[in-house]
Amino acid sequence: FVMFFLGPIYVFMLSYRLPLGYGSERPSVRHSVALTNLALVLLLVGIGLLFGLKTLLFVYLPIQYLAGMVGIFLFYVQHQFEDTHWSNPPEWQFQHAALHGASHYDLPWGLRWLTGHIGVHHVHHLSSKIPFYRLPEVLRDHPELKTISRITLKESFACVKLVLWDEARGRLVSFREARRMAVVA
Repeated sequence: FVMFFLGPIYVFMLSYRLPLGYGSERPSVRHSVALTNLALVLLLVGIGLLFGLKTLLFVYLPIQYLAGMVGIFLFYVQHQFEDTHWSNPPEWQFQHAALHGASHYDLPWGLRWLTGHIGVHHVHHLSSKIPFYRLPEVLRDHPELKTISRITLKESFACVKLVLWDEARGRLVSFREARRMAVVA
């Protein structure tokens, strides 16, 4: 509940609007955040003036909120899925972590296009310089990548319950499963 319903407000309206945390000491980062905030204020004022406050409050902002929820869900299932891989040094290896620690969220074609092929997230982790429009070509030219860490849209909804890492079993588990294991132990 907190992540998907309050998360968009925190992430997109607070966290990304304030130049705090990693990199915030750099003037270029603070300048970029300030310019983005100015652009957003101008956009919101423009929408309010052109279409009215009602349209801004009851059309634009709810759409942005829902888009934020979808964005957080996408990010979540690309990193929290049943067969994910987590490890620490010295066992950690870049290529294995990239391909098995991020999912191939195999979305239907229209959603692939709409999300800029972000479902090919394992390849993005392997080589982040590949442009989004080239990711389908990577899968075409390297078909073995299609099956690694693959989850479907239907399977992705079950990922929401996977919240805890079980070190002993090397996989994510739900709160319910963790409680059940604690009772047995």
